[in-house]
Amino acid sequence: METNAVSDVAAQLLQAYETGKPMPPIIESHPGATVGDAYRIQQEQVRTWLAGGEVVKGHKVGLSSAAMQEQMGVDQPDYGHLLSGMFHLEQQPIRTAGFLQPRIEPEIAFVLGKPLSGPGVTVADAARAVEFVLPALEIVDSRIQDWKISIVDTIADNASSGGVVLGSKPTPLSAVDLRLVGCTLHQRGELVATGAGGAVLGSPLNSLVWLANTLGPHGVTLEAGHVVLPGSMTRAFPVAAGDTVVATMSGLGSVTAVFDTPE
Repeated sequence: METNAVSDVAAQLLQAYETGKPMPPIIESHPGATVGDAYRIQQEQVRTWLAGGEVVKGHKVGLSSAAMQEQMGVDQPDYGHLLSGMFHLEQQPIRTAGFLQPRIEPEIAFVLGKPLSGPGVTVADAARAVEFVLPALEIVDSRIQDWKISIVDTIADNASSGGVVLGSKPTPLSAVDLRLVGCTLHQRGELVATGAGGAVLGSPLNSLVWLANTLGPHGVTLEAGHVVLPGSMTRAFPVAAGDTVVATMSGLGSVTAVFDTPE
């Protein structure tokens, strides 16, 4: 894509945040767009957010489980940026009006104690860099109409990022086998899904390795203190005003997201 086209699509996505109206799929108007083009569009938005006072607080890996790849019709992971304004406190009402088409999914969040930079990062390197893990709920959202996304669409749209709720019980990595962490997801008191850490590329640690090695050639380092979301253990579920969603993870505790009551 030409530079002007990249800037134009980035502007349309930013406008969707402002108006609350999703845009048509990018791949329809730009059928030749590549994954590289999509990341350029994503970076254009990130620069705008940073200029507006936001701070990068971490990254997310999306589409890292077979369930999510099947649900979204894609065949590879992607990544997006987590900005300071995306983090919400547990048990505090989240404004659904701030989203377009929100869905929610349970994840094991890594909090880094040391910088991590690829290429060449191994599982051992990644494990040494993790200070602790937290149960988390990611709110995914799409600025693309009806979630009709290709891999290009979701990458350009900051990997369909929306918001993050972190649990408050830190657990050292050495105290848990992430592959075997079981998860139950309740919405409005009803069990809607179960999953396990092994659904995320075999282990969420593999997702962290993938991210570090993917970002490294672009000169990006995962910094100490950054939060990394490695991907969902279940499919994503739509959420609406009045919902309460609880993810309970064996050995890690639980995390609760509360959405504002309908007006």
